Amino acid sequence: MSNTLKFGGLFGRILMAAIFLMPGVGKVMDPVGTEQYMAAHGMVATRFFLIMAILFELGAGTCLLIGYRTHEAAVALIVFLVPATVIFHNFWGVNADLRMDQMQHFLKNVAILGGLTTLAVTGAVGWAVDNMPARVRSVEPTTTGGGLVT
Repeated sequence: MSNTLKFGGLFGRILMAAIFLMPGVGKVMDPVGTEQYMAAHGMVATRFFLIMAILFELGAGTCLLIGYRTHEAAVALIVFLVPATVIFHNFWGVNADLRMDQMQHFLKNVAILGGLTTLAVTGAVGWAVDNMPARVRSVEPTTTGGGLVT
């Protein structure tokens, strides 16, 4: 595999992960504001959904970033993003002055779903934990002749 492909796969995952990691950190930094925003969009059980959003965004976002269990992380983010897109970017249910803005956000999320679907199908390309040899990923302690664990 060429270095261009390895770097491109890593760079693409960094960009995709940033879309989830940055808002995840934002939710951690301002949970009250996030819950108010969620409630304003008609959500109930906002504390539960806030915690779930943080777990999805930070957990699966980190997995995408490092290329660990990329298939599963991408599927988890698809499961998260589909309802979030419908709830928060429902351009069909807003005033005309907000419709274009919400449609752009909706379509941006559809494009992200396309990228996540590609990652779910192909997995991580290039430099990724998933692509490391198994012996490197699962280092087990061994004992030396002197009984020391290394």
